[in-house]
Amino acid sequence: MTGWRSRGAAAAAAVVLDHLVGDPRDGLHPVAWFGRAMAWREAVAWRDDRWSGARHLCAGLAVAGLPTLVLGATARRFGGMAAERAFAVAVVATTLGARSLDRHASQIAGALASGRPDVARRVLPALAGRDPEGLDEAEIARAVVESLAENSVDAVVAPLFWAAVAGPIGSATYRAVNTLDAMVGHRSDRYRHFGWASARADDIVNFVPARIAAVLVALCVPRRAAHIVRAVRQQAPNHPSPNAGVVEAAFAAALAVRLGGTNSYGGVAEHRGELGHGRVADTEDIARARRLARRVTFTAATALALPSLVRVVRPSLVRVVRPRGARRSRRDVP
Repeated sequence: MTGWRSRGAAAAAAVVLDHLVGDPRDGLHPVAWFGRAMAWREAVAWRDDRWSGARHLCAGLAVAGLPTLVLGATARRFGGMAAERAFAVAVVATTLGARSLDRHASQIAGALASGRPDVARRVLPALAGRDPEGLDEAEIARAVVESLAENSVDAVVAPLFWAAVAGPIGSATYRAVNTLDAMVGHRSDRYRHFGWASARADDIVNFVPARIAAVLVALCVPRRAAHIVRAVRQQAPNHPSPNAGVVEAAFAAALAVRLGGTNSYGGVAEHRGELGHGRVADTEDIARARRLARRVTFTAATALALPSLVRVVRPSLVRVVRPRGARRSRRDVP
């Protein structure tokens, strides 16, 4: 798919499709297929070294990228540009997760509000990878707000960014890297070496999108922009992730809450530093974080669609400003 305006418009249309339809069922979702394929490959190809992990990453990129490339070319050959654009919108939409992210956060907030923290703990793994056992309401709320922040990059801004840069193949290969990071990019004994390449690749592909997301947060909450910039500059480096810390610090400052702290992953405690200078996040802040995440998504989609809209509307504006047959000045003469 050629043309940066066309790629941006397709990405914006994918946001609308994700909002209206949401993710396919797990058995039909391409990301689920990809996960099963890579889990099978890991079972037969795992070795406790970085080189094996790098080959696993390359295999994942091929599994995601080659079918996208072939199907896109096929759509264009037999259906023309319209079919290729429809295919691009569908592919990018499958790499987004804004609607499912918001739905899970709403379920957890509802469970906490009705006094059912056990239900909230059961739903939490759909959003956050930390151990849910033993978390009180405040810790669950913090986990949800942090996940909404981090996934505003992983499930929204980053796939849209790479779709705008490289079309559906950019979005698909981004999702492959991000999924592999979630599967093997851990610091456990099994994945410390094997998952190294996937974890580093995820850091690289999310570097620019994470900072774009922080800018979008500031645009969405302009009255807190100075606090957001300060938090990102001073506190984000304390987070172990070079990207998650940026957007979580931005959300913390925008919402005037305090995020970060000690989390448990697979029974291993990990301290992530404090982000923000406000009060501890509570259940009501989940709704505020959901609204902010939706505004970030809308702002990103608008920015992507705007160049194409301007290109379509501009001739009409020119005709309004300068009616047909109006006398042109010498400067207008070619």
